[in-house]
Amino acid sequence: FSCEWVAAHFRFRQPHSNLAYALVAGKGGTRAVLMAVQAHIITYLLFTRDTKHTHLERLCQIGRQEQGEALAMALAESLWAAGGGGRAVVCLITTAGTVMPRTGYRADTFMERIRLFEFSEKAAAQKFISDHVNYFKCEGSHGVILFLYSLLFSRTLER
Repeated sequence: FSCEWVAAHFRFRQPHSNLAYALVAGKGGTRAVLMAVQAHIITYLLFTRDTKHTHLERLCQIGRQEQGEALAMALAESLWAAGGGGRAVVCLITTAGTVMPRTGYRADTFMERIRLFEFSEKAAAQKFISDHVNYFKCEGSHGVILFLYSLLFSRTLER
């Protein structure tokens, strides 16, 4: 992965601002992934989330916690859809390497630390992602790469 991909994570604009609902997206390949998730965030904030605010106020009146909730729901919805409505796989990074690379492969200190969590119930996947949303939104977390891998494993290589 390029430096841009390695540095990419899901980062919102300033809470309680006119763009509080918006993800920050740089130029390049990660933008497409971020914008796909952004569509799910807006859908959740406008039509799913229960709030006293109406219409566009729903988008601008969110705080940091609500941003995290919206991101978790958007990621879960995307992974569940990728899994065909019957499964979701979430990739997270562990603190220590768990697998030694095979002969002929170079260790990159990232792939060796990925751990897969598989869910056959949508609610369980949503709760797990909500509990671990910082793995996707913190700087240095490789959040966009983890989400991309999660999509691939949820969809399966056969499909």
